[in-house]
Amino acid sequence: MKRDPGYYDFLPYQDRPPIRWPNGAQLAFWVAPNIEFYELDPPPNPKRTPWPRPIPDVQAYSYRDYGNRVGVWRMMEAMDRCGVRGSVSLNVALCEHHPEIIAACVERGWEFYSHGTYNTRYVFDMTPDQERELIRDSIDTIKKHTGQKLDGWLSPALSYTDQTLNLVAEAGLTYVCDLFHDDQPGPVKVPHGRLVSMPYSLEMNDAIAFSVNWVTPHRYGEMIKRQFDRLYAEGEQSGTVMCIPLHPYLIGQPYRMKAFEEALAYITGHDKVWLATGREIAQHFLDHDYSAFEQASVPVGEAP
Repeated sequence: MKRDPGYYDFLPYQDRPPIRWPNGAQLAFWVAPNIEFYELDPPPNPKRTPWPRPIPDVQAYSYRDYGNRVGVWRMMEAMDRCGVRGSVSLNVALCEHHPEIIAACVERGWEFYSHGTYNTRYVFDMTPDQERELIRDSIDTIKKHTGQKLDGWLSPALSYTDQTLNLVAEAGLTYVCDLFHDDQPGPVKVPHGRLVSMPYSLEMNDAIAFSVNWVTPHRYGEMIKRQFDRLYAEGEQSGTVMCIPLHPYLIGQPYRMKAFEEALAYITGHDKVWLATGREIAQHFLDHDYSAFEQASVPVGEAP
């Protein structure tokens, strides 16, 4: 049994080299809509069933399809009004299924990073060559349909092998969202290249808030504001990152939109906020802070 994942060393929050974001910003803010496609009857995987009920689970399938038919458009309009771009965590098969959504994101200047092919196909038990092909398909599909270079990765349905992050770095990507251990970017220990762990908050994730913790829309909006207040204040000493991960079938419900948009307006109403994409934050950290963080980190000690 491994003692820890081995992906990062220890660096206490108060002892780090200071991060300075562009134009004196205290906080880098990014929004990560998970724009996904779920198959009604996907190939079986022994590690996880795709649906809570027997296949065909039309109820669960159609609930998620609401996001692509309705919710994503409502979410986009709210983000437009607040001047916030998205960094799309994309199931890349959606490029073929719903090119209208892809075109709307491209028009807005949104970033695309990979969330696998479908959210019903998992990485568990893949061979390294199978994972390489999955990553290569994401690179090629996003380039073909958006013109963008793929820089970021969030594993489909948060499924992994021991080699996932190594293979992502090997393919030349620059950041991952699969580690949830920090409020600042940090180096990931990989044998090839340099890879950044980007803060991607499960606490701010609407799927956790609404489907696990059962918070109300008003409470979710207040959680976003309080998260921002603390990170913004701490960012005066060293720049912090705040991410809001979203799912259009959840946040795009009519009764949830007002609180969400009010929270976005609250954040964007502050002067020292960098409204960025995941790619922009990761590249700035690579250019200015990666080496200093790497040198200051220490290995996790062995227990006696």
